[in-house]
Amino acid sequence: MPGGDRAVRSQRRGRFRGRGQGTAGFLVRLYRRGRADRWSSLFGQIAVSSFVVTAITGVFLLFFYQPSMTQVAYHGSYRRLDGVPVGEAYRSTLDISFDVRAGLLMRQIHAWAALLFIAAVCLHLLRLYFTGAFRRPRWLNWVIWVALLVLGMVAGESGAILPDDLMSSGSLNVIQGVTLSIPVAGTHLMLWIFGAGFPGHEIIPRAYWLHVAVLPAVMIALLAVLWRRARPAVTAVSAAMFFFTGAVLALLGTFAQINPVWLAGPYQPGSISAGVVPGWYMGFLDGALRIMPAWEVSVAGHPLALAVLLPAVIMPGAFFTALAAYPLLDRRLTGDRAVGQFLDRPREAATRTAIGAAGITFYGLLWAAAANDEIADHARLSLFAVIWFFRVAVLAGPVLAFAVTRRMCLGLAGRDRDEAGRGRETGRIVMDPDGGYREIREPVPAGSGSGLMEH
Repeated sequence: MPGGDRAVRSQRRGRFRGRGQGTAGFLVRLYRRGRADRWSSLFGQIAVSSFVVTAITGVFLLFFYQPSMTQVAYHGSYRRLDGVPVGEAYRSTLDISFDVRAGLLMRQIHAWAALLFIAAVCLHLLRLYFTGAFRRPRWLNWVIWVALLVLGMVAGESGAILPDDLMSSGSLNVIQGVTLSIPVAGTHLMLWIFGAGFPGHEIIPRAYWLHVAVLPAVMIALLAVLWRRARPAVTAVSAAMFFFTGAVLALLGTFAQINPVWLAGPYQPGSISAGVVPGWYMGFLDGALRIMPAWEVSVAGHPLALAVLLPAVIMPGAFFTALAAYPLLDRRLTGDRAVGQFLDRPREAATRTAIGAAGITFYGLLWAAAANDEIADHARLSLFAVIWFFRVAVLAGPVLAFAVTRRMCLGLAGRDRDEAGRGRETGRIVMDPDGGYREIREPVPAGSGSGLMEH
């Protein structure tokens, strides 16, 4: 729809809402209730619901977990580790799993809810991006959701460290290596994080307070800002979505095993279990580290490990910075400074959609590269060949995805314009009185081919 028509419709809606305080208030509440039940808010509702479930199960686990790395002898229900020296954090995790009533269920629901939260935030960001819902006046909502994604990933990683099992050693080793790769400040940051030499005795208590106090407080504050800005109405559908999300998480926690810490054993410095991989949301970082060439340069006599610094620090830092600043970049590049009252269909913004497709392709290839050893083993290919395939694919794949997606969007938008002017093809051919043939076209219903979806 042309910009003038959109402005007229927006003005009419504003005048309509301003008629009478009582009637207008009722209509606004009814409008918000209808908006809360739209599919566009689905992923946001799932994210909030999973966050609430994570908080509830986390409070339960707080009463039984001991954030300490002090070595003790284990004498619990899991007899295979009887008498083995373990940290108090690991012992309390085993006690929660085997001795606390519903403890294992709560642990697994907590883990699944954390994974679902990050997945829902990612899908919600994709919905905001491809429909242009990040534009004014909702650009702050976009920034908040990006911040929630980053905080959720940090919370997931800090939570993976807390069991102090052998699988958490993979995360600790990556954190140490990435931190030390930072020029000048890397060593000081590593000592500040771990408290002393690696792994020290402070990382578990520090990760614990970060996980249970700092991150939840910040995330609750951000969600409160979103709630304040959107003022969503609680409807029967949204309440049902919360209970449905909780039920699905309860089923996953009951039947789908996740993070069986008793199989890996306690944490041992210098050891790592075979097949250990990070959470799915950190797969892109693992894949980038795996396929990055072993580049290292010397600056003023000091080594600079580009093989770690580029894929683990610069690349994700630049990505999330660009993601948060995208509303500003989009406004500058397109020159569109108007207030976005209506959502776009992806085909109506071909370049933006193509950039999104390129970003998804880049992320997906890095995520798949995290399983390069598994791919090589199951496909009976050379690991060297698989690594080089991903090195080429992460550079060429996004370019190809951009070109193909943009061409598809332009083609679909052109077809919409043709149908709006000449009508929709019906496939029926008739003969004219003078002997010619023409196709019968039917008019397109008003509003079916334009981005009239409201935020």
